[in-house]
Amino acid sequence: MASLNHPANLKYSKTDEWVRIEGDEAVIGITDYAQDQLGDIVYIELPWESGQTLAGEEKFGDLESVKATSELVAPLSGSIVGANQELKDHPEYINDYPYEKGWMVRIKLTDASQLDDLLDADSYLKYLQGR
Repeated sequence: MASLNHPANLKYSKTDEWVRIEGDEAVIGITDYAQDQLGDIVYIELPWESGQTLAGEEKFGDLESVKATSELVAPLSGSIVGANQELKDHPEYINDYPYEKGWMVRIKLTDASQLDDLLDADSYLKYLQGR
């Protein structure tokens, strides 16, 4: 786990999603730890069209890897303003670049106070060590 990357500028959920805040929007993906545990990701199902509303802790998609299928859980509430269309043809970006090209959805936040429930990088690493 020591070689995995968990940037300090992001927030993390206990379901292994990361959040990067950009103004009143949040970019969401899965952590380096999560992609490492899943193995090679071969398919992703996301809400590809903008406008869908997500509630915090609600399922918003699925990842299929060579090992398993895993649910994606929204760490925050908001309205989807965009999905990473490149992942349709290149789901491997999630493995190779989980924090850059591997982002999944961008949402307009409806309740910024939910950020307080997420973990910073140090707390997330401590959480992972306790698993």
